[in-house]
Amino acid sequence: MENINSILAAFTQDGMPAGVLKEGAYLLAVLAVAWATAWLLGRQIKTESVLFGEKVVDGLMFPLLALLLAYFAQVWLIKQQTLVLFKLAVPVLLALVLIRLCARVLMAVFPTSPVAALTERLISWLAWGFAVLWITDLLPLVVNEMEQIHLNFGKVKLDLRTLFEGMLSSGLVLVLSLWVSAAIEHRVLTQTVSDLSMRKVAANVLRAVLLLLGLLLALSAVGVDLTALSVLGGALGVGLGLGLQKLAANYVSGFVVLVERSVRIGDHIRVDGVEGQVVDIKTRYTLIRDASGRESIIPNELLMTQRVDNFSLSDTAIALQTTITVSTGSNVSQVQQTLTQALGTVTEIMTEPAAQVFLSRFSADGLEFTLQFWVTDRLQSRLAILSRVNAAAWAGIQNAGIQLPPPKPFQLAQVPAGE
Repeated sequence: MENINSILAAFTQDGMPAGVLKEGAYLLAVLAVAWATAWLLGRQIKTESVLFGEKVVDGLMFPLLALLLAYFAQVWLIKQQTLVLFKLAVPVLLALVLIRLCARVLMAVFPTSPVAALTERLISWLAWGFAVLWITDLLPLVVNEMEQIHLNFGKVKLDLRTLFEGMLSSGLVLVLSLWVSAAIEHRVLTQTVSDLSMRKVAANVLRAVLLLLGLLLALSAVGVDLTALSVLGGALGVGLGLGLQKLAANYVSGFVVLVERSVRIGDHIRVDGVEGQVVDIKTRYTLIRDASGRESIIPNELLMTQRVDNFSLSDTAIALQTTITVSTGSNVSQVQQTLTQALGTVTEIMTEPAAQVFLSRFSADGLEFTLQFWVTDRLQSRLAILSRVNAAAWAGIQNAGIQLPPPKPFQLAQVPAGE
């Protein structure tokens, strides 16, 4: 409790000691320099980032610079006087650095995940608890007690301190791996890989590799024998071969689909009775949204084992058609010319291939014309385009004086007498 006693003694005296005032001035200067440096560096980056956040003070750069400057100031002042304020500032700034690092990285990588928010809260509690133990000089006592508690994992004997340090180092390495993978994806992959599907598979592979390497390094740093993981790998292989066949097939199919680019994000496909636009391709499933806004989760295995109709694989143009029926006394050439001119007024219709009007059927009821035209595939705009085509055709028919078939008379069914 030496730190607490010295702090209380410094602030309970009648007059504030000169050393504490000097120390406070140094601490304020450290914070001011750290804030000014972070603000100047943050002006060069217009977008939100892990280092600078939305503002200067909510990023990682400000507490990190303040911690470094406070450490050097502490080394300088400790030769001249007994320190009080810096014994409070250093652990608080260190806890703030850990909290900001984990919080900003998790928010950047998993912006909508509730697990990320829970993890951030847990890290905050651990960091502030560590700072309190440091300030109150209880940290060495807690560490010694943790060393006396031993846990046995087969032939491996670990004390609680080693296990706890391994968990902390593993968590820190994983957070740094996520940060590096997100930075590479944002600054390198977005500029070098134009295809969204290839960019996603590259980001997933990069993140998986970095997380695996980081976890192995963290386990090796705390003395875990990595050869023991071969048993776990064998058991995992047996599990994948027996009980996790479908899950493994979906994961493998997801990577194959992304690499082959047979189905890409934004494509309009039909599979397993579901037709819509590919919104996202996960490692296990593909998300498809239809014209009504309903989203369907399709296992990636179906994309490999079933027929998939891709309407925009090589060309995004699709053909649409509608039918118009006129009276039998109409001139066929005039009707075709009128409907062709009406199609030309709809701007969404492609000029190549050209729109065409066919006499598809005739009967006593009237002449039926089929209007066929090509549009760029936009799932949500098809009904709107058909509506504009029908409106233009109706306006053209009215202006040309073309008659529609007369309505059929309504007849009542005759009931035989006696029934």
